[in-house]
Amino acid sequence: QVQLVESGGGLAQTGGSLRLSCEASGRTFSTYDMAWFRQAPGKEREFVATINWLDGNTYYADYADSVTGRFAISRDNAKNTVFLQMNSLKPEDTAVYYCAGRSGGNSHASREYDYWGQGTQVTDSS
Repeated sequence: QVQLVESGGGLAQTGGSLRLSCEASGRTFSTYDMAWFRQAPGKEREFVATINWLDGNTYYADYADSVTGRFAISRDNAKNTVFLQMNSLKPEDTAVYYCAGRSGGNSHASREYDYWGQGTQVTDSS
């Protein structure tokens, strides 16, 4: 069983930055495909970014069009942690952000993720 705990959400002005963290339990974190999703009030949960294990220490990142060039996903396997650096924040980025994990490759579909964190609120305060 893998447990995920997010942190780092809060208020930021339009154009500002926030960094989210997600710490995972489990011995095989380095081989998990990790992702961030978000859900705004009244909307469905949507894909934000994923960082996928290929082999060894090789990973690749994939992003939603809405965040490409502004957000960056990364991971520190020694700390069992995945990060989401969010820059140039916009009002439409306001949402609860969820960390998710799975094995089996790249996926933008929330239903294909096995493990979820509790979520952390990000609010554009402008």
